[in-house]
Amino acid sequence: MSSEIPSDLTYTEAHEWVRETGDGVVRIGITDHAQSQLGDVVFVQLPTVGDTLAAGDAMGEVESTKSVSDIYAPVAGEVVAVNESLDGSPELVNSAPYADGWIVDVRLTDGTLPDGLLDAAAYRQLADGS
Repeated sequence: MSSEIPSDLTYTEAHEWVRETGDGVVRIGITDHAQSQLGDVVFVQLPTVGDTLAAGDAMGEVESTKSVSDIYAPVAGEVVAVNESLDGSPELVNSAPYADGWIVDVRLTDGTLPDGLLDAAAYRQLADGS
């Protein structure tokens, strides 16, 4: 069974998705494939609004019944919002990874997405191969 991979998003090899929301801000979450690999999410550690991230920085953790996984920043920028709903309802990462289960909004340092993000087709190949 193939995971849901929306075509309007870009993806990382670490199974995160990036959605441009306008004004140089992107919303970031983990993919359907990632949440299905993790199992039931029981806790999400979020970064703090105002944190400055470099691409590749660990910016939080997702804890599931099976493991704890770091969430890496796919972009450089400043955290402008975190999904506080995850404090009380971490299972949103499982039930709605591309909607209510988003993790963080980041204002891009230079206003553009970095090179090296995957389109939906490239991410599907990666996800299907893992």
